[in-house]
Amino acid sequence: MIMKIGKVDGEVLKSRVFGKTGAIRPEVAVGPGIGEDCAVINFGGTDCVLSSDPITASADRIGRHAVHVACNDIAAAGAEPVAVMLTVLLPEGSSEEELAEIAGQADEAAKEIGVMIAGGHTEVSSIVTRPLISATAIGRADADAEKKRSAPKPGDVLVVTRDLGLEGTAIIAEAAEDRLLRVMTQAEIDSAKAFLDHISVVAEGRVAAQAGFSDMHDITEGGVLGAVHEVCELAGTGAEVSMTALPFDELTLTACAELGLDPMRLISSGSMLIVLPFENEARLTAGLEAIGVKATAIGRITEKEKGVRLIDRTGKSEEISPPDPDEIYKVV
Repeated sequence: MIMKIGKVDGEVLKSRVFGKTGAIRPEVAVGPGIGEDCAVINFGGTDCVLSSDPITASADRIGRHAVHVACNDIAAAGAEPVAVMLTVLLPEGSSEEELAEIAGQADEAAKEIGVMIAGGHTEVSSIVTRPLISATAIGRADADAEKKRSAPKPGDVLVVTRDLGLEGTAIIAEAAEDRLLRVMTQAEIDSAKAFLDHISVVAEGRVAAQAGFSDMHDITEGGVLGAVHEVCELAGTGAEVSMTALPFDELTLTACAELGLDPMRLISSGSMLIVLPFENEARLTAGLEAIGVKATAIGRITEKEKGVRLIDRTGKSEEISPPDPDEIYKVV
């Protein structure tokens, strides 16, 4: 069967991929699974946490983008990012200056987070038509950190940080600038493009780890609804999400309305989905406020049999389907 563009469907991964993971090693504490963005390898007193991500939907500031997105997954696991490995593929005809620009972007982002670019691979290839980066981030955590976490359970609160759709808004502002000029000023489009400067969630990951969380998820492809669905599938729970509580910048709403996109299913690096017990919410909110990060409660975890549901502005409840291809692919 031909697959759709974007992230491969979870059922396909479970039936075609997850059973083919090579030799079983006792050191691998967390392996592949729906909603699992990181692998965890135990080395005695320390866990090595790893995550890999390609940047396929954006060419603008791709070096920064790659470093931040990979490290966001490490932060979502409650770990501290330490290093990044970058594989950079450039199309034929690329210049040394273009490579230096990408390297400079990655260097800048890595310094902001406090991680080292520890190696990787760089190649000019006819197989790509524009720059492509795959980043692997490496983090560390105490070996018992995973045991201290409580699994998501009914009554837990769903909190998102910052505004949703920042990454997707920046990408479509670059890719569809001419179309957006019909409803946005050039200054507004430039502001939307600059959202890529605010997609790191490493700081809020540290705060959530201190506050006490059940699960965290960097909201990437599939947007906030996709992220909630993946969290619930991994945890074996249901959830209720309030449409009216979802925080979006006006630029995101304007751009999505013009291009016919659903902002709730738009790639959203720059926002962390945090699941935590109700009694820890005030501590989390205060910690995030102290570092200048907005937190918004958008719903709660429910029993599995209730399903994953979206409550609209009228109070009507509808089931949230598993993630479809991200809305970004309607433009890029």
